[in-house]
Amino acid sequence: MIFGAGSIGLTALDLFQRNGVIVYGLLDDKKELHGQEFGDVSVLGETDDDGFLKLIGQKCEAFIAISDTRVRKRLVKMLNERRKVQPVNAIHDKAIVSALATLGHGNLVAANVVVNPYARIGQHCLLQSGVVIDSRARLGDYVHVGTGSIISSNVTLEDGAFIGTGVMIVAGVTVGKNARIGAGSVVIEDVDANLTVFGNPAKPL
Repeated sequence: MIFGAGSIGLTALDLFQRNGVIVYGLLDDKKELHGQEFGDVSVLGETDDDGFLKLIGQKCEAFIAISDTRVRKRLVKMLNERRKVQPVNAIHDKAIVSALATLGHGNLVAANVVVNPYARIGQHCLLQSGVVIDSRARLGDYVHVGTGSIISSNVTLEDGAFIGTGVMIVAGVTVGKNARIGAGSVVIEDVDANLTVFGNPAKPL
């Protein structure tokens, strides 16, 4: 069961189907999407519909495909408490994930992502297409890394960090909790928690 029928939800749907996983349906709180079909998979109802939630943990697994971190956290908490389950990982068949890397639960690893040896990925992270996570990089929980970004070796992205599209973070940099890096930026020094930076080199907005 996929939570979210937006672009990330459809990415997850394609990814699971490419891996031969049967998707029971999608859940989304936007009523205008209910009943909409994507191939042979329908948007069944809202994310808190007990009629469908009761299947999770008994007949199917869950994956949360929603970009809003606050919503993802709320849904993870709900699945932990009400269904006693953790969301599964969604890893594209064209991604390269080293056997020496460590991944938590509920991560999206999209097409052409590379996760190199001894990288550590936390839980509920979104790694969009073409991302490179180099060796010994460390990602906390709920980190979002945009398409084509390069996270160099020994970089630390703390919980909730948002990395825009096409960002380069040089080796050894730490990006603080809930910091935001604007698209196309080159980050050459540490970024404090809750700070937004942009540019080449990236500077606070």
